[in-house]
Amino acid sequence: MACLAIHLFLICAVGVRSTFSIFAITPTVFPLKLREVWRRGDELLSVALGERLPAPDPLRNAIALYLHTAGIEGGYGFFAPNVPDNYKLVFELHYADGRTEYEIPRVSSPATGLRLSGLLDEIAQTTYEPLRQMMIKILTYSVWQDHPDVTSVRAVFGVATLPGPAEFAKGEKESYEFLYGYDFALRKLDSEKDVP
Repeated sequence: MACLAIHLFLICAVGVRSTFSIFAITPTVFPLKLREVWRRGDELLSVALGERLPAPDPLRNAIALYLHTAGIEGGYGFFAPNVPDNYKLVFELHYADGRTEYEIPRVSSPATGLRLSGLLDEIAQTTYEPLRQMMIKILTYSVWQDHPDVTSVRAVFGVATLPGPAEFAKGEKESYEFLYGYDFALRKLDSEKDVP
C-alpha cells in the first residue's frame, strides 16, 4: 500500500508541478497576481521531488531514476502543450533581373504545420542571436532549394496580433509587428552547389 501511495503521489506531484509551471509563465484566465502563487507551488513541488537537493545526492538520484523508469517524468502534464503565439515568417526572394517575390514556409500536412508553428514559437523565444539566425537560415535554405535562380533572400520574422472580439465586431483586422529580419546572399561553393 505504501508503494502505491508513493507512486500516486509522484504522479500527482509531477502533473501538478507541470501545471503550476505553465500557469506561472504563460497567460491564463487567472489574474496576474496569482502567478506568484503558481511559482511558489512549482518551487514547493520541486523540493518534494528532490530537485533542490545537490546533484550527487542519492535521494535525488533515486527519485529521478524512478520517475524516468516509471515514465512519470515524461515532459507533459495534465494539459495540452501551450498554444504558440501567431508568429509569421515571410521570405522576400530577390532575383538577378530585379524581380521580387514573397514566399511563406510550405507544409505538406496539418501535423507538419503544427510542428512549424511550434518551431516559430521556439525561434521567437530564443534569446541567443546566432542560434536564432541559424534556425531561420535553415528554413531559408529550404525555400532557396525551390527557387535556385534567387540571388538573395530576406527573411522577415514577426508576430500577428489578432483583434479581440469587440475590435473584430468593429471590423478591425489583425496587425503585424516586425521582430527580426535577416538577409542571406547566395554564394557559390563549387560549380554544382549553392549555399546561403
